[in-house]
Amino acid sequence: MAVVLELYSRRRVIGWATGERMTAALVCDALIMALWRRHLPKGVIVHSDRGSQYCSAAYQKLFTQHQLVCSMSKKGDCYDYAAMESWSHSFKVEAVHGEHFLTRSQAKYQVFE
Repeated sequence: MAVVLELYSRRRVIGWATGERMTAALVCDALIMALWRRHLPKGVIVHSDRGSQYCSAAYQKLFTQHQLVCSMSKKGDCYDYAAMESWSHSFKVEAVHGEHFLTRSQAKYQVFE
């Protein structure tokens, strides 16, 4: 699952995508959803960690196309990405921890709910 949080609105999820693997296409889909939901803003800072999918040419191309500002965490510094880490922990505890899914579609349904 790839998620885009908007910190301005108190950590609201504005873009997300699910898939079998964490790929460049997955994070691009989440960012595109966020951009559309916010009416294609310009000059917005988008922060991420340094995962290969966020460094990919496809993801970086979205920054150029939509006039976004790329911000990435320092290598090995989880505190740079604290808001997302906190959200991920809360999400896992509230929606996933202790659950046993038999299929991906069951897990996706739980995530959506």
